[in-house]
Amino acid sequence: MASLRILTLPLTTLILALFVRIIFAVVYHRRKRRNSVGFFHPYTNDGGGGERVLWCAVKAVQEESPDLDCVVYTGDHDASPESLAARAIDRFGVELIRRPKVVHLYKRKWIDETTYPRFTMICQSLGSMYLSWEALCAYTPLYYFDTSGLDMLSRVNARNSMYNNDTLIAKSAFFSQCKVIYYKLFSLMYGIVGSHAHLTMVNSSWTQSHIQKLWGIPDRIKRVYPPCDTSGLQMLALERSMEPIKIISVAQFRPEKAHLLQLEAYAAAVKILDSDLPRPRLQFVGSCRNEADEKRLQHLKDRTKELELDSDVEFHKNVTYSELVSLLGGAAVGIHSMVDEHFGISVVEYMAAGAIPIAHNSAGPKMDIVLPEDGKQTGFLAKTLEEYADAILSIIRMPASQRLEMATAARKRASHFSEQRFYQDFKSAVRPIMSNTAHSVT
Repeated sequence: MASLRILTLPLTTLILALFVRIIFAVVYHRRKRRNSVGFFHPYTNDGGGGERVLWCAVKAVQEESPDLDCVVYTGDHDASPESLAARAIDRFGVELIRRPKVVHLYKRKWIDETTYPRFTMICQSLGSMYLSWEALCAYTPLYYFDTSGLDMLSRVNARNSMYNNDTLIAKSAFFSQCKVIYYKLFSLMYGIVGSHAHLTMVNSSWTQSHIQKLWGIPDRIKRVYPPCDTSGLQMLALERSMEPIKIISVAQFRPEKAHLLQLEAYAAAVKILDSDLPRPRLQFVGSCRNEADEKRLQHLKDRTKELELDSDVEFHKNVTYSELVSLLGGAAVGIHSMVDEHFGISVVEYMAAGAIPIAHNSAGPKMDIVLPEDGKQTGFLAKTLEEYADAILSIIRMPASQRLEMATAARKRASHFSEQRFYQDFKSAVRPIMSNTAHSVT
């Protein structure tokens, strides 16, 4: 306990000092405040679901309050109002009413996980405060949206999965003890900061329950499902060629997306596939944010060769939105394997496009998405390699009529998470605070 106190005191002092500096910066700069809304999103080129949320949120604010400027805080130094507006259309099909203003951040490395080989989450949290201070000093908006908060919580879950490895924990009892202290400190700090938010929007039932427990502000938490292009994808034909059956995986090439599990499950299914059934193809579709992602993608390709599946597996990197729609339109199955993903936009996209989902049996997909619709099954949930392989085989072996019935039910289920619903719920959540005096929104 003595060592815990020694560790906590300077950390708490540092946190309070940083908060004081941020408060002074906000007070000083609000004297020069313009009518604007700030969106804190340091990575505007990640190509994931978080970026889609960013652009739909910007558009929602533009529709709700046309007189307010939207300012995007980004660490991507090549980002410009023109390039970001074009990216919103090309990558996500979101057409902004007008181009956003851009504030470049130069201290983004302090939130990069590669900067901290140990105690990553706490160090990233402190780094995010430093980065926020830079943002507020550079330009202080009337309202402030932090669209990166749930990404941080996602990385906590991913890091938890890595540290739960028995071999790693067995290295030393000291490391295991540090791990416990580490997560207690992070949870405490995260809870203190979050409890001061005027409004918190969460993207799923699973996230809502966790944030309510951590932050203790249930009356200031609103569940707003992420924007999914269900209307556009629902225009795709439900009946499609099954020769060959195509299995699509849409996800950034990040470690928590567990692409190797998908590949190994596919290999296991193909190995025991009935000889009279068509051999399916597996399509990996995703973006690479950095060199680490590129290495993961290459490792996936190398493993594909080792399994002698070169002719059966495709890789599509950094595709445009129109290319993604085309690929989804040809897929019969959509696979997802991230543990405890808060929501799972890709799973909804599979369902809206007419592909039967095989999603991880946890969090968003389990609690909100892959649920029965009108009493009919809408997809499969799995955890282990064997469960994924069994689900793949079950869909391949289905009669065409049963597969069509499930795909139809899945598409209807996906309509609950439309882009239009996001706009309605988002505007409803922010309208009360945006009609009052300046507030900080997480």
